[in-house]
Amino acid sequence: MERYLSFVIVGHVDHGKSTLIGRLLYDTNSLPEEKIEEVRKTCEMLGKPFEFAFVMDHLDEEREKNITIDTSQIFFKKGNVDYVIIDAPGHKEFIKNMLTGASQADAAIVIVDANLGMEEQTKRHIYLLNMLGIEQVIVVLNKMDKVGYKQERFEEVKKELEKFLENFKIKPSHFIPISAMKGDNVVKKSENMEWYNGPAVVDALSTFKNLSGLENNELRFPIQDVYDINGEKIYVGRIESGTIKPDMEAYLMPKGDKTLIKKIKVFGTELSSAQAGKSIGLVLENNLEGIRGNVICNPKPNPRNRIKANIFWMGTDAAKKGEKLLYKSTTQEFDCYIDKIERRYNSSTLEMLEIESGTLEGLEAGEVWINLEKPIIVDNFNKIPTTGRFVLIREGLVQGGGIVTHLEE
Repeated sequence: MERYLSFVIVGHVDHGKSTLIGRLLYDTNSLPEEKIEEVRKTCEMLGKPFEFAFVMDHLDEEREKNITIDTSQIFFKKGNVDYVIIDAPGHKEFIKNMLTGASQADAAIVIVDANLGMEEQTKRHIYLLNMLGIEQVIVVLNKMDKVGYKQERFEEVKKELEKFLENFKIKPSHFIPISAMKGDNVVKKSENMEWYNGPAVVDALSTFKNLSGLENNELRFPIQDVYDINGEKIYVGRIESGTIKPDMEAYLMPKGDKTLIKKIKVFGTELSSAQAGKSIGLVLENNLEGIRGNVICNPKPNPRNRIKANIFWMGTDAAKKGEKLLYKSTTQEFDCYIDKIERRYNSSTLEMLEIESGTLEGLEAGEVWINLEKPIIVDNFNKIPTTGRFVLIREGLVQGGGIVTHLEE
């Protein structure tokens, strides 16, 4: 049976995220020959040896500066699993892209340079994974070739990480010593570290579950667009939770109009059912006036306009209580404001900060109450992750994001 898994790779800049991705793609034969040749020519032009990192860092600016600026997605297949890799930046200036990338992931790889050990961005990215509720985690200690493949150094850095991770719910399933550049323990087991008897990275990933594919959960189908094709109104989107079948009851939210699913369509073909993770078109029984941002649900949920959330703020200007912001979750967008800040943290040290100022500064985290302009379809993150995640936008730019922890009745 085919399945898929999306995962994000996070960690401090220069610890080897893009190199690991390039190696994963290369060793699973997922790269076309022309891409390999393009990377080879680029490396020759820059006077460098073959760099696996350039498979992902395809922008000229990124190649010259050796940093990943934007969040990219790329695909590969191993066995019966289709993987979606989300490459997230390490520089703190690009942390909003990392937050956007991680919010789409079912699982995560935390990468740490075995020579340098845990650094500031490592800690901050671990905090973000915890805040986003990503509990399926592998830790890889990269560049083991730079430390002579020594078990002593691996155990030293592993112990440091385990101590920091005690502050969170994250319990990595594996700590894996690798050399992304050399290919040790990425797809194939390494002969240079016979002292390690655990899985390679790909084998460890295959044990994870696709959380966004929980087909037995309540239906959430956010509408992305509406088309009129040959006299049929087709509602297009991705099933974020649940299963859809023809003739099942559904509700167009937030208005709550009841309808029946007539047809499920994909590129003109009708399906007998579709589950979470599938992008489809729906034809409804009656001519409802659905628009982008509406959500088709079953059973009928209660829209909410006040939520409690854990948020991370990365805006240059502080988030202020009462300030008008845009709340975006799936295709839903509504004005909102932070009504109350209950806790405020330094995201690297986890130090509790005073809350009297009524603000969250850049790169701080907090527990807050948010009031929404209108009732929306929102869920506790632990129940339905996709509709329990959101970003906060100011003047068109993503300034923060987080997860919903409580819904006010």
